[in-house]
Amino acid sequence: MDIQKIYDKLSKIIDKNNIKTDEYLRNHTYTKLGGKADLLVTPATYEEVQSLVQFSNKEAVPFTLLGNGSNLIVKDGGLRGIVILLKNFHQITVEGNQLKAQSGAAIISASRKALEARLSGLEFACGIPGTVGGALFMNAGAYGGEIKDVLDYALVVDKEGNLVKRMAADLALDYRHSNISENGDIVLEAVFSLTPGNYEEIKAVMDDLTERRESKQPLEYPSCGSVFKRPPGYFAGKLIQDSGLQGTRIGGAEVSKKHAGFIVNIDNATATEYIALIRHVQKTVKENFDVALEREVRIIGEDPKETLVEG
Repeated sequence: MDIQKIYDKLSKIIDKNNIKTDEYLRNHTYTKLGGKADLLVTPATYEEVQSLVQFSNKEAVPFTLLGNGSNLIVKDGGLRGIVILLKNFHQITVEGNQLKAQSGAAIISASRKALEARLSGLEFACGIPGTVGGALFMNAGAYGGEIKDVLDYALVVDKEGNLVKRMAADLALDYRHSNISENGDIVLEAVFSLTPGNYEEIKAVMDDLTERRESKQPLEYPSCGSVFKRPPGYFAGKLIQDSGLQGTRIGGAEVSKKHAGFIVNIDNATATEYIALIRHVQKTVKENFDVALEREVRIIGEDPKETLVEG
């Protein structure tokens, strides 16, 4: 793949200031993990996103959409082709009982905007460390609430580069899942239907959830949030804790001493170390309890040329 040639063609449809080559993705992910992207592009308009998809199809150049990497691990070998970062799309507006948020906005910011507008329904999202687009991608949820409970529709760019409106019912929203990736859609904005409420009551719920989160979760370190899905009949964190794994380290990655369901980047961990620790936890819990822990976090990218050898 001739990166310079791709760059030259890209620069005719995207401002050069919004294109970077050989950019470390650890500088753009919540986990502070990730190797280099061949090309990191930050489009400024919806039309540019459409043009990027059409360009990718025409030139047969792969692309990857990156949110803020809060539920994602990019391997140390990085990502080939184009990585699209929608950080320029961060507007949030309210009209009546509907809140419209662009995909690059933090879902926490959306919940705060709803509070300002005295709208209830997004309280559960007040502590989720991801973007709106990422929240839709995985049907994010916490404390009994999920995106599917309040989503009306999403505006997306489909795999052909068309601008399409997807109703919530079209997205197959389920536990930590949607069909957005399967369809090849890029979410540009989401519209939530909320309920008028009392400011103090909404704030009280958000304050309570924030306190519960801050008291239980290791927010002082970069992490990917809850690493594993809840296995039927069990709690992942309890299984990990009962396996004596809290505090276990591989390189700079550690099973949190505060909450066993989290793996934290405490000392410039590599993605390879982080992934090795995930696999060690899965192996140990399986041996101790015969329960297979399924990852909630996604792992993408290429392995580095030199990989970590466990043991």
